[in-house]
Amino acid sequence: MMQTPRTLADWLAHCERLHPKNIDMTLDRVRAVAQRLGVRFEVPVITVAGTNGKGSTCAMLESIALAAGYRVGLYAKPHLVHFEERCRVNGRMADEATLLPHFEAVEAARGDTTLSYFEFTMLAILRVFMHTPLDLVILEVGLGGRLDAVNIVDTDCAVLTSIDLDHTDWLGPTREDIGREKAHIMRPGKPAIVSDPMPPQSVIDHAGRIGADLWLAGRDFRHSGDRQQWQWAGRQRRFNALAYPALRGANQLLNAAGALAAFEALYEQLPISAQAVRQGLALVDLPGRFQIVPGQPTLVLDVAHNPQSVAALALNLDQMGFFPRTHAVFGAMRDKDLPALLAKLAPLVDHWYLCDLETPRAATAAELAAAVQALHCANPPAVETHASPAAALRAAVAAADPADRIVVFGSFYTVGGVLKDGLPRLSAKHAG
Repeated sequence: MMQTPRTLADWLAHCERLHPKNIDMTLDRVRAVAQRLGVRFEVPVITVAGTNGKGSTCAMLESIALAAGYRVGLYAKPHLVHFEERCRVNGRMADEATLLPHFEAVEAARGDTTLSYFEFTMLAILRVFMHTPLDLVILEVGLGGRLDAVNIVDTDCAVLTSIDLDHTDWLGPTREDIGREKAHIMRPGKPAIVSDPMPPQSVIDHAGRIGADLWLAGRDFRHSGDRQQWQWAGRQRRFNALAYPALRGANQLLNAAGALAAFEALYEQLPISAQAVRQGLALVDLPGRFQIVPGQPTLVLDVAHNPQSVAALALNLDQMGFFPRTHAVFGAMRDKDLPALLAKLAPLVDHWYLCDLETPRAATAAELAAAVQALHCANPPAVETHASPAAALRAAVAAADPADRIVVFGSFYTVGGVLKDGLPRLSAKHAG
């Protein structure tokens, strides 16, 4: 007889034991339990899918809606340090006491139905939102779309961010395959915002097939700007002289443009003012997305973990100015396209600090070192391996000069691993 879990950590351990697979591509089980729980929302729901830019888009949607005075629930994944980051209510992550009754309710409703970790925890968070007075629910899709557990919820507005090659074992080998999977978050007659400026044809075809109200970047909404400010125009609304979002990076205007299109599409239910847009974009915060930590040496944290996102990271780093040396702390999953991913950043890196991660899916530091050394650089960089991201970062800080730059990137486990115990103090040579 199982003893009822009493803490959030106990519940999460229970969720990990429940189902033999981390990823089980069917919605039948989670949909059946959701029906028993009566999962449904009376307020608008925005669902966000894509390869890169999902987290940033969700953060902008949340920040703008909060600035407009709306009550917002955001389901985001994965988390960097604390599980509670996945459940945000009115801009704050939920506490353990808030979550526990909803884990208990899911356990009672599931009976003998097995649920994966992602399915169980998502249902608990959806139930938090159902029992909280909200005006808007934002749901971030994880892997794919068609068979992601979030897709049991009928969205009022689907947003597709950039689409590129990732999780190809599950989603298919081409952008067309991946786009087809992600497009299944769209619903007939409901707005479907596509912020990728060059979406796969499969996305457009699926929207037409089901009769979604398709909003395409460059056709139904567009943005432009200079170094000081930018502007956005939709089907009927426009915003001029906007300051750049607080999130750094070359791709953030694409994400912001998609978020503004979603708000125009839902304007009758959720009117948003220009002031809310300005305030929301100025205050938006999302750790681990080209996050620059103050101090010396310059420290950049980024969860880029596929060729497209690492290419964007490389562009952003290139635009930062001159640094004598760049030190890179890197850890990643074994199923990533490591040669393509590493090749994007290798020209900028002088010293690699490769690390093991606390998950069986991860490539070992030794495997990563072999991948770096196989790049055949004209001037081979220094390469060392470490048992954890925190140890790798400590080594990088010890080796770096004040004028250097340290980049921590790769998996959420990599960035989360350096944040978990607090960032290291600068060594004596940096303090002087």
